[in-house]
Amino acid sequence: MRDPVTDFRYPDAWVRACRQPELLPDVERGLCILTASGDVLRRGYTTGTTAAAACKAAVISLARKVSEVTVTIPCGLTVTLAADAYRGNASCFKDAGDHADDVTAGLEFVACAIPASSGIQFVPGEGIGIFVRDTPRSRAGTPAISAPALASINRALREAVTEADLPGATVILSVPRGAAIAQKTLNPRVGIAGGISILGTTGLVEPWNDHLEGSVLDRVARAEKVVLTTGRTGLRYSRLFFPQHEAVLVGSRIRPALEQAHGDVVLCGLPGLILKFMNPDVLAGTGCATVEELAATPAWEKVAEREIAAFRERYPHVRVVIVNREGRIIGESA
Repeated sequence: MRDPVTDFRYPDAWVRACRQPELLPDVERGLCILTASGDVLRRGYTTGTTAAAACKAAVISLARKVSEVTVTIPCGLTVTLAADAYRGNASCFKDAGDHADDVTAGLEFVACAIPASSGIQFVPGEGIGIFVRDTPRSRAGTPAISAPALASINRALREAVTEADLPGATVILSVPRGAAIAQKTLNPRVGIAGGISILGTTGLVEPWNDHLEGSVLDRVARAEKVVLTTGRTGLRYSRLFFPQHEAVLVGSRIRPALEQAHGDVVLCGLPGLILKFMNPDVLAGTGCATVEELAATPAWEKVAEREIAAFRERYPHVRVVIVNREGRIIGESA
């Protein structure tokens, strides 16, 4: 079974251990995630996907009443969201899935559509943030809407005018509680004022926190069950393999993180930083320029076994799981 969003191939053992087999079709569709423990977690929808659904529903409702709408999201999947739309006015509520701490969960998106003689015009309205200073990616005065989210909205609008058999439409999108909710996000710190950001690289919200507040080392110290990982790829697989642990991205700060960690501790991730931490001279005499290169050679298994064993002598309470970019375990402590 493959996750169509990340292309991760679920091990057969995970599928057999699934506690809710009736949800496996949703896992195959990418709407849910299967974890190593057998739990199924539901993905939510991003602000970009919710915005696209509200805008499309508003336009279609110029021709008929709407109770749900189908949109294509940035990762290529087609999803159906509930929407309440009539005579050009639409309301759609953000579904955060099983992401317990999504501050935008349940937020209402409101779109108003007006027929036009030609073309499509999208107007960001109240509750959508505006950049108040120049950033490397955005200019002051522009709305805080990411390129993938805007592309999803525009595609939804093109589909809507065709479905409603209209020559064009102007659509105003607003988020009535956007300004208040934005105060609970990072927007004020990154130069965005007046509302939330409309985002979504894939169009789906993963059911866990990517940006928890607080010091990384504080989070490690507080956790009774923790997975330390070194990068985003390792973070994703750490969460899949150890869903009951708090996964903390520590980067190259492995040593101070290990000093703070206690209880059930796992070090999980790609081989590069982990092996270099275990032994800075691990590549000596191998003829390889990088650990990733070493991992693709026949010498890898012996080297990994040796270094993991030496690491366990120093940190006997820490389990080690090394994965490759496809999520296959290529090194593990006994």
